Amino acid sequence: MTVQIVRTRCYPIKLILSLVLFMAAGSAVALDRLYLATQDWPPYQTVKHGDIGGVAVERVQCTLRRMGQPYEIKMMRWDKAQLLVEANKMHGYFAGSKSASRALYSEASDPLISEELSWFVSPTVSLDLDDESAKYKARYSAKFNTNKWLNLKEKGYNVVKKPRDSDSLLQMLWQGDIDVALEYRLVFEYSMQQKGIPSDYFRRVAYGTQDLMVHFSKEFSRKNPLFIGKFNKALKQCF
Repeated sequence: MTVQIVRTRCYPIKLILSLVLFMAAGSAVALDRLYLATQDWPPYQTVKHGDIGGVAVERVQCTLRRMGQPYEIKMMRWDKAQLLVEANKMHGYFAGSKSASRALYSEASDPLISEELSWFVSPTVSLDLDDESAKYKARYSAKFNTNKWLNLKEKGYNVVKKPRDSDSLLQMLWQGDIDVALEYRLVFEYSMQQKGIPSDYFRRVAYGTQDLMVHFSKEFSRKNPLFIGKFNKALKQCF
């Protein structure tokens, strides 16, 4: 009778448990579907005949296709988009700049867009906006409840209106309800074009450049620790 001896290796239970935990943490479980929220904000995010588009949407779509990640993008009010992500009802929203308040509940991707911010000044106003006193003399506004609007308030500017979108902001400047509007150049000039206002009608003063990102909820990132890194890697191929 032949006896076959099978050698086995015994591992401590703690080591086995550690390996299991490491594998669980290090491997991203594939999502059935990624749910992202955004707003109608031409030319970055648009809706035409029920189809969404715009440069920011197209870059997100390109990135997710390269990742092989099924997704759904829902259009809604900007404040609602942020609230749903904060409440973990959506995985993320775009495209928005970084802020301390957003960082409390979300983690930002690499920039989708780096865009120029500009002051648009009424032709009846000749103030030097670099003069510190100008912030008190002129009437300012930006899209309500955005980082731009909140920053103006925090810096002591005379903010007098609460426009809900770029078209409303343009209308207020056109009608003389405000003297200076702060908005992304492409967004404001798109609204001007739609209204038939010449591109040189308002005096434009450069304010700076701001990055706009996808903001993923911290809860989503906790459950999918490798996702943002993979997203950023795929995003680089979509410019």
